[in-house]
Amino acid sequence: MAVAMAAPGGMADMAMAGMPMPWSLVDALLMLAMWGVMMFGMMLPSALPMILLYQQILHKRSANAQRHLALLLFCLAYLVVWGGFSLIATALQWGLDQLALLSPAMRSQSHWLGAGLLLAAGVYQWLPGKAACLAHCRGPVLFLMSHWRPGVAGGWRMGLRHGLYCLGCCWALMGLLFVGGVMNLLWVALIGAYVLLEKLLPHGRWLSRSAGALLIAWGFALLLT
Repeated sequence: MAVAMAAPGGMADMAMAGMPMPWSLVDALLMLAMWGVMMFGMMLPSALPMILLYQQILHKRSANAQRHLALLLFCLAYLVVWGGFSLIATALQWGLDQLALLSPAMRSQSHWLGAGLLLAAGVYQWLPGKAACLAHCRGPVLFLMSHWRPGVAGGWRMGLRHGLYCLGCCWALMGLLFVGGVMNLLWVALIGAYVLLEKLLPHGRWLSRSAGALLIAWGFALLLT
């Protein structure tokens, strides 16, 4: 978030009045980098089972040089998807900041916004689209059997597809970062841990629905506060 240091004239008046400060290009790039690092850190642990299984299959089917490049492109494509999401999240943060809806810790200052994010995430946990994406994310064998593409180009295409499934599974949960605070490291860690458990535990679908019910209840409670 842009901070005015000894800003003259109108900029100083805006800061003293508590008005949102315009972002510079450096501010935007720093926020984009922050979102990128945060998304990669939260999502890569849950993608490791898929990456490791893909590596094992490549070891049996591909030449040494080709399999290393295919695995690299698979991982890069996965990160490209979440890099794109980071760009969207940065733009959303900028918009909310300019509307004075975020605190300095990048946490929602509006009950309506916070409740809306909670309800959206909670309802999405129950939708068929969430279930379909989660099935592909939590089932590396199912994914590779259904979407296998040979060669180096196949690694890139499968990485993109897997990244999109993971994005479809978790995008609404990432909106909760604005509820607990984007700068709240404990909150970030809790969401990341939940994403990992949802994909790894045997009954991840029931965990997803239970979490959805809790988020919906939290959202309504916030509206009634």
